[in-house]
Amino acid sequence: MLFGAYFRLLRAGYVLAREGALSIISIDGLPPALAPMRLGIWLGRLIERPSVRKTGHVERLNAALNRLGPTYVKFGQTLATRPDVVGAAVAQDLAGLQDRMAPFDPALVPAILTDALGDKAAELTEMSPPIAAASIAQVHKAMLVPAEGPRRAVAVKLLRPGVEQRFRSDIESFYAVARLADRFVRSTKRLRPIEVVETLDRSAQLELDLRLEAAAISEMAENIKDDTGFVIPTVSWDHVAHNVLTTSWVEGIPIRDHAALDAAGVDRKALAATLLQSFLKHAIRDGFFHADMHPGNLFADPRTNGVIAVDFGIMGRINRRERRFLADILYGFITRNYRLVAERHFEIGYVPANKSVDDFALAIRSIGEPLHGRTARDISMARVLGQLFAITDLFDMQTRPELVLLQKSMVLVEGVARALDPDLDIWTVAEPVVGDWLRREAGPLGQIETLKEHVKTAAEAAGRLPTILSQAELALADYHANKHRPADPLLRAMLLGLMGLAGLILLIGLWRLVMLPGV
Repeated sequence: MLFGAYFRLLRAGYVLAREGALSIISIDGLPPALAPMRLGIWLGRLIERPSVRKTGHVERLNAALNRLGPTYVKFGQTLATRPDVVGAAVAQDLAGLQDRMAPFDPALVPAILTDALGDKAAELTEMSPPIAAASIAQVHKAMLVPAEGPRRAVAVKLLRPGVEQRFRSDIESFYAVARLADRFVRSTKRLRPIEVVETLDRSAQLELDLRLEAAAISEMAENIKDDTGFVIPTVSWDHVAHNVLTTSWVEGIPIRDHAALDAAGVDRKALAATLLQSFLKHAIRDGFFHADMHPGNLFADPRTNGVIAVDFGIMGRINRRERRFLADILYGFITRNYRLVAERHFEIGYVPANKSVDDFALAIRSIGEPLHGRTARDISMARVLGQLFAITDLFDMQTRPELVLLQKSMVLVEGVARALDPDLDIWTVAEPVVGDWLRREAGPLGQIETLKEHVKTAAEAAGRLPTILSQAELALADYHANKHRPADPLLRAMLLGLMGLAGLILLIGLWRLVMLPGV
């Protein structure tokens, strides 16, 4: 199996290099720490097709990613939203990966539905040809005619047959390269490549069970029920299975069709702001966000100028501490408080404690200052990413695998938003969401939630005390029963340690309550 993973990896490297994938990476923009990568790119470009070397156009890259499998397609979808990183021509070529892939044989659909839904499959009628086909699944429009209730239009999502096996093969290859990098490339250890692949692996497993996607839609619907400007479909639970998902049909204009948006009178600047602010609300306020917001999954409602999102197979979740980290980082850049940005990186463990906070704040300032007062049109994200990587290397910054999906999603959302509005001022748009949340956290409601967390921690500690005390009593009884025997220093030490642990847990719980700020 390991040999097969390495073979697939070598094949993928050859195919991508042959079709010009390496030509989109600027060697000159890579920091000196990545000298081995510079050499690898130079060697890889020796096998490029002559047409790529001559014209610089990589029109065959789309087909190459399709051929390699769904995981590579996902990577290409992310690149398609970043013309500032890969170039406008490459981004346009890759845009076809978002929902215009070749569908699987339509003759397979009836059997798939019957096997998955049983008798309920008969309630799905007038099944259309695929209206969207992506790397993992395809979507059909149908009419739902239930035994009870009104007839209505629905979207039926079907997993591609065999896609789980292909995903498994891709992930095995990623694990192989992660292990090689972790073992032999010292500079990548701090990036924790194996843990990053594990995060992607868990995400892929969730995406390949459409019942979990249905649950994600349900949870997000509860979170945004009082919001405006962001709409998602509803689930028909009677028509959901491991490989089938049925939701309400939503009408909208594809968000990447700028000509159609303009013709319908959609305010693209307002739409870009709504998209970015909605994502920040979901991430910072709710801690639960759509983690695959490429243009193929987003539509605009011309009646409300709002965003319609579909495809909830990849969702991100961050806890309250991570949400506070994200909000503080964004707010620090917005207000140019680079000391705050630096301190939060140390607190969450991004930067080792033996590094200088002041030096790191200075490095962050070198990135943040050139961004202020400029629009998205004037900012080269390729250059910014290069600067960030140089800083992470200088300060031995550690990758946080739990934030990988958040970072990837922010790249996607920003890319879509800046395509809608090249003059987008990211900081100005983000401030209302970030500032309001931080002000709430500092206010009474935020303090109450913090108090609840501390009380919960103390209660959990107190809940463990009876067990600990019971164990201490048994140990004490055993000690008295054997006290006339020669003393056992190890037993006495264990007994004292157990009793001390019980007291320490109680003291910590009381200290958290007494020392809570604002209480």
